[in-house]
Amino acid sequence: MELLSEYPVPERAHEVKQEAREFAQEHIAPNAAEYYASGEYPWEILEAGMSADLVAQDLGEELGGRGLDLHQVLAVAEEFYRADAGIALTLQLASFGAEIVEEHGNEDQHEEFLRPVAQNEQITGLAVSEPQTGSDLAGMSTSAEKEGDEWVLNGEKYWVGNAVEADWLTVYAKTGDDPDNRYGNFSMFIVPTDAEGYDAEHIPEKMGFRASKQGHIVFDDCRIPEENLVGTEGAGFYMLAEFFNHGRVVVAGHGLGMAAAAIEEAWEFVHDREAFGRTVDEFQAVQHKLADMQLAFQSARSLTWDAADRVANQENAGYWAALAKTKATEAATDCAEKGMQLHGGRSVLTENRIARVYRDVRIPVIYEGANDIQRNLIYRQAPQ
Repeated sequence: MELLSEYPVPERAHEVKQEAREFAQEHIAPNAAEYYASGEYPWEILEAGMSADLVAQDLGEELGGRGLDLHQVLAVAEEFYRADAGIALTLQLASFGAEIVEEHGNEDQHEEFLRPVAQNEQITGLAVSEPQTGSDLAGMSTSAEKEGDEWVLNGEKYWVGNAVEADWLTVYAKTGDDPDNRYGNFSMFIVPTDAEGYDAEHIPEKMGFRASKQGHIVFDDCRIPEENLVGTEGAGFYMLAEFFNHGRVVVAGHGLGMAAAAIEEAWEFVHDREAFGRTVDEFQAVQHKLADMQLAFQSARSLTWDAADRVANQENAGYWAALAKTKATEAATDCAEKGMQLHGGRSVLTENRIARVYRDVRIPVIYEGANDIQRNLIYRQAPQ
């Protein structure tokens, strides 16, 4: 069955969507079970994605990328995450946060840091969350203090993709302490991972997304040049808010891909299996579950592509991004739950794709802003 159809994807995204589908079929899907079992970082698939011009290609053509826009990145996300969420996240995290440097950094930063990423010579990541806080962007405690011609970072970051593997990271740190300007106390920095005072280790094994590696970072008087400040001091919160509006639409694509995977698995299973003298799909209760899965998926997909238009046009972007992210990731959890029920006892076998999807869907409802936080944003930013 074809769920990730070209409609409502805009025509300019059709070509890269097809590239992503073919790549996923050749490189991601056949290796998904192996990497899920091993929990290893899929370097070979990442390198293949680089060779296929499907990694870090949202960076501009003048830097060596393809300049893929939000709709094109969303189209890629749908296809990758249908094949396997963990490997897909590794591919998309290779440039995560670099877009902030592209938007707000200067020409020297573009040349030194962005060009190698766009040309797939380096990988990067974004460090925001901390051991004691994740969604409260104004509650982070990792600090950066100016000393002479350097910034000195102290604190910890957690859940950082590529914390160990990356060549450099974009780091969100506290640079002020004004109680009357809670959102103006943070800035963004470029931090090479070989800087003195930078130490990172992998977070212990996760229940899902096992082919994607996250890390725990400790900054202990980590010194970086003053020119590694991105944009304006004190503007970090606002940079992140803008970045996450785009990111949450792409995370909605994560949910759509996984929901499609759950539906495909369930549909094939019930049509191939017999019980009580007929195929399982002939039972009305089964048909209703499959219908509910279609309802959840198709409504989430329509909302997500509508939200992509509105976010791209800066039309109440925070509201639409939160709607899409919440709806699509929860559609994925709903479809995976029903898919498990339809698989019966075989659903608990980790060798089965539905079991992997069931574990994976628990994670996007949390990252890029937990869905309870998204509901706060939806309420506060709802059109009046």
